[in-house]
Amino acid sequence: MAESFIFNVAQSLIRKLASPAYEAATQLIGVYDDLQDFKHTFSYVKAVLLDAEQKQEQNHALREWLKQIKRVFSDAEIVLDELECEILRKQVVKAYGSTKHKVGRFFLSSNSLVFRYKMSKKLEEIKKRLDLVAADRNKFGLERIDVDRRVVHRREMTYSHVVESNAIGRDFDKENIIKLLLQENSHTSVIPIVGIGGMGKTTLAKLVHNDQRITESFPLKIWICVSDDFDINQLLIKIIMCASEGDLASSYSPVGQQNVKDLDVQQLQHTLRKKIAGKKFLLVLDDVWNDDRVKWLELQDLLEMMGSNESKILVTTRSPTIASMMGTVSSYNLEGLSLKNSLSLFVRWAFKEGEEKKYPKLMNIAKKIVKKCSGVPLAIRTLGSSLFSKHKIDEWEHVRDNEIWKLSQRENDILPVLKLSYDQMPSYLKHCFAMFSLFPKDYVFISATVSSLWGALGLIPSSVENKSLEDIANQYLLELMSKSFLQDFIDFGAGYCFKIHDLMHDLAIYVAKDQCVCVNLNIQNMPENVQHLSFLAKHMPDKSHIPESATLRTILFPVHEIGIDEAFLNTSVLKHKYLYMLDLSNSTYETLPWFIHKLKHLRFLDLQYNRKVKRLPDSICILQCLQTFLLVGCTELEVLPRDLEKLISLRRLEITTKQISLPEKEIAT
Repeated sequence: MAESFIFNVAQSLIRKLASPAYEAATQLIGVYDDLQDFKHTFSYVKAVLLDAEQKQEQNHALREWLKQIKRVFSDAEIVLDELECEILRKQVVKAYGSTKHKVGRFFLSSNSLVFRYKMSKKLEEIKKRLDLVAADRNKFGLERIDVDRRVVHRREMTYSHVVESNAIGRDFDKENIIKLLLQENSHTSVIPIVGIGGMGKTTLAKLVHNDQRITESFPLKIWICVSDDFDINQLLIKIIMCASEGDLASSYSPVGQQNVKDLDVQQLQHTLRKKIAGKKFLLVLDDVWNDDRVKWLELQDLLEMMGSNESKILVTTRSPTIASMMGTVSSYNLEGLSLKNSLSLFVRWAFKEGEEKKYPKLMNIAKKIVKKCSGVPLAIRTLGSSLFSKHKIDEWEHVRDNEIWKLSQRENDILPVLKLSYDQMPSYLKHCFAMFSLFPKDYVFISATVSSLWGALGLIPSSVENKSLEDIANQYLLELMSKSFLQDFIDFGAGYCFKIHDLMHDLAIYVAKDQCVCVNLNIQNMPENVQHLSFLAKHMPDKSHIPESATLRTILFPVHEIGIDEAFLNTSVLKHKYLYMLDLSNSTYETLPWFIHKLKHLRFLDLQYNRKVKRLPDSICILQCLQTFLLVGCTELEVLPRDLEKLISLRRLEITTKQISLPEKEIAT
């Protein structure tokens, strides 16, 4: 629920108001005294928000009160953004003076008295509203909690250790699957692994896939995550990429897909035939949801015609019906862990090695917690992680006796158990985690982009105790990983890449509902105050899918096949002048829309892989709030705009251009 992030929003606003640079700048503008009153009001409201967030689920009136607070905070955020833009504008004018080219009008000095008067009136109005709403806080008996004392105790671990930890109690299952794969057949066999969400189907498939006997028996191994979309063309692209690189992660690379996505079906089939013709391969189709038999038979026929008859296909799915439709042998039903193995897995995540012997009372509670998990490894691991380095009996009893267990009694439903772990996270991690809901399932996240996203939305401070924004973001990621909210976590030196489990993705959608919305062709009602939109359909959305909302901060197109056109931007994006993030990657226009400079609050602008754009308007350089500007893959870009040095907030610039050299003075320092 979006109301669960209000404490973090309040903290972010107060952090901005309290920064020395902001205070000094507001003194120059003449609104310093107004903002001090504002900051005081924010502080005493924030003090009760943590308690309110924790109690809201059982109290409808409290939820409604939080919604009122949220609306006032959103309006306050807009006013503070206007102030920030004016502060940055004055810094640019002071450093570079006014300009004479066509965007020079923007840099003319505004009437300071008029601006001060308008800001004072807006601040006064919002403060009155906030005072009015805040006066009701006493109705709810809320406890004052100024600091979120929930902390994350992070263990050090590597990717391989995570896999090993997940695999407790699966040796028998692993050997059974390997036997099935090594059996000789005269045709391509399809072996389904079936089990409920979180049971460890993918982990088991990885253990099998990485076994030395499998590597020796199958010269070509291909791993594809299918998830919700069983699109033949996209599957062929992924198979080609994986067969080309021989790398598990390659099938998800947007860069790699960019080179083959324009091929038609015949060209894709021809390319695939060259890759796998006559070869004995193992193809893993992970997390299959497709129940369309025609689509499956089409893919199966293609693979059987091209590869060796000794090839094998390993499928993981939650659905017995899908397993029956795809399998050429009986499904392998993956059952829950034994109580003994469940406890071993829990102990590995809840304690440092050997530490459990010091806490016999906690171990007694652990046995009862584990029993409630029904042998589901994801639930066991997540709860164990949430209790890591917590040694107070009441903290463990809170998990054991929580009311949420009653909600998880429905068959195959572990989402409430995951929510229990989520509830114990610090508020700053909750808000950051919820943003993952804007991306499709099985999306490969890169830490640099995640830090830019979180930074643009104000979810993390720009710097704390000599740590950069990127350092803080990486710290948050490591904390989420240590709590088992991230998986397939790989350190590649310059950063991290990772995924989240599909059930964790469901959890992110649940906790972010109304604030973060993923738009597909089936969406019916758009929340009135939605803040972040992501378009996951493969076709251009109808403009009606973007609501008339002053609170909208984000528009993303994480599915690369859409190809955003200028008409959509002109009718839908321009009206949202308070956007922080705009993703126009894989667009199809030659010139960036003229109005881009009107989105003066933009922090993140992604124009990657627009292979038609030739020029960018010089007016883009008046976006003084812009922190991240991505132009990778813009292979026809002839020249960068003038005055890039005026992008004084820029932290990250990635470019592909035909321009031979970049004048040093045009890159802001």
